[in-house]
Amino acid sequence: MIKRILSFIEIMISWIAVFVLQKPLFMAINHDKLPEDTTLSNWLDVMFHGLTLDISMSGYLMIVPALLLIASVWVRQQIVCRILAVYFVLSSLFVSAAFVVNAGLYRHWGFPLDSTPVFYLLSSPRDAMASMTGEIIWGGTLAILLLAAAISALLLYVSLGIRHSGFLDPHRGGNRLATTIVLSVLSLLLIIPIRGGLTVSTANTGKVYFSDCAFLNHSAVNPMFSFIESVRHQENFKEQYRYMPAEEAESLFCHMTDTRSDSTITLLSTQRPDIYIIIMESFSMKLWETDAVPQLQSIAKDGLMFTRFYANSFRTDRGLVAILSGFPAQPNMSLMKYPKKTANLPSIARHLKEAGYGTKYYYGGDADFTNMRSYLVSQGINDIVSDMSFPVKDRMSKWGVPDDKLFERLKADLKDDRAGVPMLRIIQTSSSHEPFDVPYNRLADERLNAFAFADSCVGNFVSALKASPQWKNSLVILLPDHQGCWPIGISNEDLGHYHIPMIWTGGALAKGGEVDIIGSQQDLAATLLGQLNINHDDMLFSKDMLNPAVPHFAFFTVNDLFGMITEDNSLIFDNKSKRAVMDDGKSAGANIEPGKAYLQKLYDVIGDL
Repeated sequence: MIKRILSFIEIMISWIAVFVLQKPLFMAINHDKLPEDTTLSNWLDVMFHGLTLDISMSGYLMIVPALLLIASVWVRQQIVCRILAVYFVLSSLFVSAAFVVNAGLYRHWGFPLDSTPVFYLLSSPRDAMASMTGEIIWGGTLAILLLAAAISALLLYVSLGIRHSGFLDPHRGGNRLATTIVLSVLSLLLIIPIRGGLTVSTANTGKVYFSDCAFLNHSAVNPMFSFIESVRHQENFKEQYRYMPAEEAESLFCHMTDTRSDSTITLLSTQRPDIYIIIMESFSMKLWETDAVPQLQSIAKDGLMFTRFYANSFRTDRGLVAILSGFPAQPNMSLMKYPKKTANLPSIARHLKEAGYGTKYYYGGDADFTNMRSYLVSQGINDIVSDMSFPVKDRMSKWGVPDDKLFERLKADLKDDRAGVPMLRIIQTSSSHEPFDVPYNRLADERLNAFAFADSCVGNFVSALKASPQWKNSLVILLPDHQGCWPIGISNEDLGHYHIPMIWTGGALAKGGEVDIIGSQQDLAATLLGQLNINHDDMLFSKDMLNPAVPHFAFFTVNDLFGMITEDNSLIFDNKSKRAVMDDGKSAGANIEPGKAYLQKLYDVIGDL
């Protein structure tokens, strides 16, 4: 009995030790994220504060060994040992994969591991892997295997080592029942570490947050736990982000929404222009400080530039729904993952199709990635040009077809489009995405060079359209798909990460200049439909930026952060630590309660879709 109890304790301690030691390794891998004034005390704080989730995750991983220890009282040693060995190898692989993926993705995404990578991998493995080089893939795989081997060896030594030889032999006589009872009690007690203690609140990632520095908080999070937590919370939408009574949230929300366009400022010279929405991969206003985007700068100078425009999120699948359906992105999920819900959304395409427009979508990558095709088709876009629409020789880059080939296809198609039918053409670029492999060599920095290539492709298309008879009846709208990826390493707590350009140009635009009204991607839908005098009452979250009578603000989310920008307060709020990580302006804190109400109402609506 004693040996089995000791083995139980030693396996539990071994798992905890593995998770604790992962933390300084994670910090070392992402050392460039550490604050300059980081001390040894900060490293120790991360390991100490992370113990809650490490112990909880260890409790989960102890369930199978605990049951096997009980079984060993009655079953032959050989059977139990084999099952235990297989379990340790498999669980070590999962734990190692979670750590390596978390450490690798963090430098790009800036938040702990959640279920997002799995969604991308399942929807299109090729596109999910497109950002990674062969060195990263093989290096990551090797790291997972080596780490799993080390963890497995530790666990096998602790549980099945020489010093425990024979301890799993079945008991003889009356000790069997006593041993079974003791081990069963120990197993039942695992519920305490699993739930995070005996208090009312259960274990959650926010429990380990202790610092004003997001990186230190994220370092304390157990990646396996955060992944499982994310998976578990994918369906109970109306139970998430409950900040206040429903009536209070509804009251605050009503003051922030207005779907009217009756007082909008008209900027178009025609009611039914041909519309081109060009969604540019990863562009940001920070690029205006470089020499990578001369074409966009020229287009903005001659057209209409929205100077206080913000991205809704950090990934394309979230940004597309915001842009095309006027529906805000969510901090812990992607609505595009749920085709039954996205099918119930309104959209620019759906409204324009009802108004007689022909719709078509252009994307050089896999249109099935992140359920994109199902979303587009549900919105009335049945004509989709994607990677498989091109010959093999044109789709050899990591993300499929380079932007120049994509725009060449668009220009060729425009020559054959039926006259007299207004057009909606949506073009999604991809060449300015990692790994930035483009057929272009103007700038030394590979990332800036990729942006320069995409900029040149957009500029060439606009110039060609301007030289055609179609220009006088065209409205071209350019905006990014999500927050920018320049400069490298910009934090999710930096407002500049969300500041993006939106540019309108074309012969159908009656006036140019600058618009300094605050808005975000979700507001394009109402703003455009307002210019076309098309009712958009069904777009609850989208506001007409050119209507002075409606509230003007920007709202955005990334992993468990939300931001709200108004004239008097720029706020970024961390839902895990329950505090503002940025709170600027003459009315500091003013957006906290409205932002909470907005997010709560958003999840109410998602639950009803």
